[in-house]
Amino acid sequence: MNYSNKKSITDIPIKNKTVFLRCDLNVPLDSKLNIVDTKKIDESLKTINYLIENNSKIIICSHLGRPKNKNDSNFSLKPIANYLSKALAKEVVLLPEITGENTKKTIDNLNFGDICMLENIRFDKRETENDDNFSKELASLADVYINDAFAVCHRTHASTVGITKYLPSACGFLVEKEITILENALKSPKRPFVAILGGAKVSDKIEVINNLLSKVDTLIIGGGMSYTFTNALGYSIGNSICEKDKISTAKDIMAKAKEKGVKILLPLDNIVGLEYSADTEFKTVDSDKIPNGWTGLDIGSKTTKLFSETILKAGTIIWNGPMGVYEWKNFQKGTAKIAQAVAKSGAISIIGGGDSAAAIQNLGFKDKVTHVSTGGGATLKFLEGKSMPALDAIDEK
Repeated sequence: MNYSNKKSITDIPIKNKTVFLRCDLNVPLDSKLNIVDTKKIDESLKTINYLIENNSKIIICSHLGRPKNKNDSNFSLKPIANYLSKALAKEVVLLPEITGENTKKTIDNLNFGDICMLENIRFDKRETENDDNFSKELASLADVYINDAFAVCHRTHASTVGITKYLPSACGFLVEKEITILENALKSPKRPFVAILGGAKVSDKIEVINNLLSKVDTLIIGGGMSYTFTNALGYSIGNSICEKDKISTAKDIMAKAKEKGVKILLPLDNIVGLEYSADTEFKTVDSDKIPNGWTGLDIGSKTTKLFSETILKAGTIIWNGPMGVYEWKNFQKGTAKIAQAVAKSGAISIIGGGDSAAAIQNLGFKDKVTHVSTGGGATLKFLEGKSMPALDAIDEK
């Protein structure tokens, strides 16, 4: 897998061209359809501004949420178009029909330097089917295709893969940045290279772990997935989450790590709750002595000290997944302490989306880490070393 050979927006003629720009503007909205977090939109501004400077006519395309392949006003891109209009000090015209004569006519009538936005691409079921006719319809609107939507680069959809069969294509600045940072970390990391993996399930991270075992010096495992490993060592984990069918996998991973000289760090202690609820009674116990009837909900202070000491010595860090039930206040501390250590480390630090990114953001550490990925699922696929269909589809230099 080598995506550094893919064309960048700077390698392709875009001056006075009509450009189809696939972005990931899938931002959270509140009940009144106000944008809660603009980070993903802001990340696209560099590419959009570059196209404006080059007098391109810009067609922005994105999805939002899961509208079940039908027009649904709760998933309209109208709030996004309004926000972009203000951010760019330039009207972004929202086109209610994704393709068709009216859309084509409106785009034809725009001046170069103008911007329009197609309505939510997932209103049309042909998008997720990667329908060839739909791909052709999308391609017929433009001269050039730019992919700046890293978060959907693992999806084989019409607006990420199909369209590239019919237009010259390149990566936008955001996709280029994600590729460069992730590839550099995996291919030539500054050592020691430490990976921190959390989240609920081992099954979600098996491929990532297997790929990282040949690259990292230390693998830190926390969150719900750690209890499967603790159980694999023969310890009682009470009512904690455990994938019984993955216990042999956890044993294999630990054996492989030992064989490769990779250090695996598991929790020494955990904060456990009497019930799986936000306001349950809780206490701290050693990880090998979780009482029957109690559920592990966070890592304890001995664990945060052990993990933090390793993180502070790291040269490169990749972090994906929380250390506990981060959405509950009583069980946020472990994730917060790890975020603090990553921010203090001075290492090349890559945060792989989700709760890890939220922790870094909420604690004000965003400017103290190297990169917060916009990816989530796409970042995981990249870390697995798996091919990314939308990146495979981009023209090579």
